[in-house]
Amino acid sequence: VEAVHLIADGKAPRIPQPEEGATYEGIQKKENAEISWDQPAAALHNWIRGHDKVPGAWATIDGQVVTFYGSSLLDASVPAGQELAIKGASRPGLVTKNGLVIFGNDGKMVLVRNLQFEDGKMIPASKYFSADETTALELTEEEKKMAEDIR
Repeated sequence: VEAVHLIADGKAPRIPQPEEGATYEGIQKKENAEISWDQPAAALHNWIRGHDKVPGAWATIDGQVVTFYGSSLLDASVPAGQELAIKGASRPGLVTKNGLVIFGNDGKMVLVRNLQFEDGKMIPASKYFSADETTALELTEEEKKMAEDIR
C-alpha cells in the first residue's frame, strides 16, 4: 500500500537499471535480417532458424525479397535440382523435390522448405519454378453430370 501511495504522490524512487549484464536483445527488424552468404552452412541454418517466423531471414531472388522459412542442415550428396540464382550467394541454390538447397562457404548444404514473397504469398520451396503455373480442372462426363445434379 505504501508503494502505491508513493507512486500516486510522485515520490517513488527511480533507480535506472544498469545495462551491464543485461541479456535482452532488441526487437529484430526485417531490414537487419538479410542473409549474409559468406558463412558456413551451420551459420546460415542458425540465421534462418533464428529469424523464423519473425522477422524472417531474407535474400533477393529475381529482383524481389524472398523470405526463407523452415531450414535444416542437409548431410547428403548434392541432390538433383534446378539452379536458382540468389543475389550475393557465391553458388546458386538448387530447387529440388524437397525444397531449396543453399550452400555455405564451407560447401555444406542447408535445406529450406518454405519461401514467402513480398506480396505475402508463401509456397513450398520445391514449387518455386511452378508457383505461377495454374492447371485447369478437367471434369469427366460423369463428374459434369454430378456437378449439375449438385447445382
